[in-house]
Amino acid sequence: MHGNHEADGVRKDRSPVGLDRRTLLRGSAVFGLAAGGVLLSGNPAQALDIYNPFSGYPMTGSWQDHIDRGSLGGIDYAMSVGTRLPAAGAGVVRNIPYNGTGGHTVTITHSDGYRTQYMHLSQFLVADGTSVGKGGTVGLSGGAAGAPGSGNSTGPHVHWHLITPAGTRVNPLDYIGGGGALPKTTTEEDGVPGPVMWMRTQNWLRIESGYTGPIDGVPGPNTYAALQRNMRNWGYTGPIDGVPGPNTWAAVQRLAASYGYTGPIDGVMGPNSWRGFSRFINEDRWD
Repeated sequence: MHGNHEADGVRKDRSPVGLDRRTLLRGSAVFGLAAGGVLLSGNPAQALDIYNPFSGYPMTGSWQDHIDRGSLGGIDYAMSVGTRLPAAGAGVVRNIPYNGTGGHTVTITHSDGYRTQYMHLSQFLVADGTSVGKGGTVGLSGGAAGAPGSGNSTGPHVHWHLITPAGTRVNPLDYIGGGGALPKTTTEEDGVPGPVMWMRTQNWLRIESGYTGPIDGVPGPNTYAALQRNMRNWGYTGPIDGVPGPNTWAAVQRLAASYGYTGPIDGVMGPNSWRGFSRFINEDRWD
């Protein structure tokens, strides 16, 4: 029967919600070095606990493009009006309506005094002073020419930049490793799901399936509900309740079968199931 309510239906290897200490420590080490408080190579700037929430969208204006045409800098990412905008890091939100050429603007002040800023919004979604976690939705994108909140934008996109504690606008990609991309998961090799695999999964589900929680590598009901929504594409017909059971995992195995998994579609995730799934989740488009 669909909608089985086991905790996860994973028996052959470690459960994604019950990882053992060694797996968590290994995954957390990778996460700490390559994703969260990112270590920079040859960059004098401070490493910040931020990520690029727009890496899945085409860049239509680089930092240098903005400088070359005389602006203070920024990065433009094309996306349709109404796309949910995740916080690049945890912090406190300030909404600035009709902020000159930037239009509706959201500023997130992080604990270290740095601020990330999003411009040309079509809608604010949280009130001033609201605390958000990394990956939490702060507004909806806009930018349609002439629309309220678009400022001087001539087409749908979000304009993103970082402000130092001293008030200088800087390129956020200089402050996060790997050009802003999430690291690849080692689950593709070892078949052991860990935080990095789940971060990439959450980013995929953010892009495709309406996930609005943090990109923290810790799956919970919101992650699983988004996974179930996506698994409708792979034959899942049970409830969207955030409580995955064998029918959810059988759909994941069907996805994995398109990426090299050759085992049974039995709803019991093991190392080979996770390897196939991780070959999919390691694709560059989910960075």
